[in-house]
Amino acid sequence: MIQFTRYMNSPVGWLKLQSTEADLTAISFDVEKAEDSTDQPTILIDTASQLQEYFAGKRKDFNLQLAPKGTEFQQKIWKLVQKVDFGTTASYLDIAIQSGSEKNTRAVGLANGKNPIPIIIPCHRIVGSSGKLTGYAGGLERKRWLLNHELSHTPTIGRLF
Repeated sequence: MIQFTRYMNSPVGWLKLQSTEADLTAISFDVEKAEDSTDQPTILIDTASQLQEYFAGKRKDFNLQLAPKGTEFQQKIWKLVQKVDFGTTASYLDIAIQSGSEKNTRAVGLANGKNPIPIIIPCHRIVGSSGKLTGYAGGLERKRWLLNHELSHTPTIGRLF
């Protein structure tokens, strides 16, 4: 299966986008730009465009065809993580309970850490039960930036002043 690559600069550094002809398969945080694939399928163009809108505060949901590679359990966790809304967080315990076992918090953390499509599958929105920022494959500074970015583009509900 042919893989295509596109690099884009973002507020959290260079992102390496990878896809097949039709599906986004990975996003990774890279230190520097490398060579883009000569051919750029629509999915890569759309992904870069939607990420630019996200970073500009104009997009809260992504509409992309995803094909992350992972085990059945990882796929289940990533689907649950995708349900965590922009500007909000859930704990590893919350996701474990939704997955069917509150004892799965460590397994949820491991699956979350293996997410091949960060930002789009918003693993940065998963935090410790106390609200503490814990592990992020892209580094805690990026996790903090992404959460603060989303918070700054989320209206405060019920605020009187």
